[in-house]
Amino acid sequence: MTPAQVSKKLRLPSRTVLEGPDRAPARAMLRAVGLTDEDFDRPLIGVANTWAETTPCNLHLREVAAWVKEGVRQAGGTPLEFNSVVVSDGITMGTPGMKASLVSREVVADSVELMALGYQFDGVVALSGCDKTIPGTVMGIVRLDLPGVMLYGGSIAAGHYQGKDITIQDVFEAVGAHSAGRISEKALGDIERAACPGAGACGGQFTANTMATAFEALGISVMGTAGPSALGTQRPEVARQAGRAVVEAVRQDLRPSRWLTRKSFENAIACVNATGGSTNAVLHLLAVAAEAGIELSLDDFDRIGRKTPLLADLKPAGRFVAPDMHAAGGTALVLKRLMAAGRLHGNVRTVTGFTMAEEVADATETPGQQVISSVDKPLKPEGGLVVLRGNLAPEGSVLKIAGTGRLKHRGPARVFEREEDAFAAVQERRFKKGDVVVVRYEGPVGGPGMREMLGVTAALAGSGLGEEVALLTDGRFSGATRGMMVGHVAPEAAVGGPIAVLRDGDVVVFDVEKRRLDVELDEAEIGERLKGWKAPRPHFRRGVMAKYASRVVSASLGATTT
Repeated sequence: MTPAQVSKKLRLPSRTVLEGPDRAPARAMLRAVGLTDEDFDRPLIGVANTWAETTPCNLHLREVAAWVKEGVRQAGGTPLEFNSVVVSDGITMGTPGMKASLVSREVVADSVELMALGYQFDGVVALSGCDKTIPGTVMGIVRLDLPGVMLYGGSIAAGHYQGKDITIQDVFEAVGAHSAGRISEKALGDIERAACPGAGACGGQFTANTMATAFEALGISVMGTAGPSALGTQRPEVARQAGRAVVEAVRQDLRPSRWLTRKSFENAIACVNATGGSTNAVLHLLAVAAEAGIELSLDDFDRIGRKTPLLADLKPAGRFVAPDMHAAGGTALVLKRLMAAGRLHGNVRTVTGFTMAEEVADATETPGQQVISSVDKPLKPEGGLVVLRGNLAPEGSVLKIAGTGRLKHRGPARVFEREEDAFAAVQERRFKKGDVVVVRYEGPVGGPGMREMLGVTAALAGSGLGEEVALLTDGRFSGATRGMMVGHVAPEAAVGGPIAVLRDGDVVVFDVEKRRLDVELDEAEIGERLKGWKAPRPHFRRGVMAKYASRVVSASLGATTT
């Protein structure tokens, strides 16, 4: 069928904007942006960009969008590009600006929804880079239930320092090493200047690459499009492929509701575990599932993690970065190995119309690669994420065990009411072996915005205490965090969760094998303390942060506002 025949047969949404004598004013205005009669006959495809020059993760997306639009036109569609927001976690980390990061996920989703509704797009291809733009764009597509594809902009190239590949993680840890007197100020500056050589998202299996691979496994990104580096030679054709794919999805009417299932999410969770991915994947997959109306819970992450082996040797705990995994065989090879071992659903469909089994059938292993292990000889027998519950986290909390060998920790609490105070204590070397650092009132409501704590956790690691202390928070962590670091403690302090009444010296116990997080206090004592607890005054009384705090749900439900 010709593009015009496709549009008429499917009665695409854009026809309400473009067809008929009464739509002449709309067509007149669209002619001013360069559209022609032929363009009006084609499916109208929104190209949701998250370009900004405020972060290297999204810096190159203007050029990527041009290639995507080429692909849309090649397939018989008419692309119209628009932009959303991006808040860089790496840049805002440790500052009040970090409160805006998770909130921006909701704004990205809302902006994709608003633009698609306003212009009645027939499909959407969304470009993402930094952490929250990835789930935000997917949330918008799923909420709209339009044929849509998410395209990740790719990873930054590795930096080089003293003959070794380094990432932004090394800079954060160097801050701790400098404060502990382990490296000089000159060495810190040299690492700073070398770590980020150009455009692209953080290179390890931090949140950006975690979500990019997870959404390949979910099926809403075209298989193989996440792995090529941001500025690599494959990126132009990968972008065109995404543009062509969304037009084909429109032709087949492949809305998320027609192919996205609970099994799709189980595949994504398995991928996160097998690659040692970020704890943020829990928040984001719960949020996307909520948009899709699919039941998913914290327990699903723990259940799947118990039976999913850790296969990918990726930073922050491993040796390699995302482009290395792509060169070794990519997400498809990881999924193919999981499928052969019965750890993945091969019969689920994807946005391309193919099943997951078909998507990974041709995956090949590069001879001699050391990045992706076999299932019979995994890096660890269980995946990277576990869920802990107990009298400190009745609704649950999340730990990434891919980054630690410890399964137990018991020690006295050192309580801080905000991240900055905990970071200052690390810089001043006020912790000792066995301590449990507690950072509270940093949850979705209390922050608001659930700040990441990489500044604190990396400083602990850099100071040499990463494997000597533990940390728990109702905030969250960067994918670059490693060690006995438990986040997403729920209920959070700001709504009267038990973490709100912890005191200095209370003994906290982490038991990974039993999946427990407890304070050595009886229920009566905790209850008595909670009776005397009062909620703090909110930090914001109006504006986007106040609106977010008034609507956001628990981290155990994905910290969404819908």
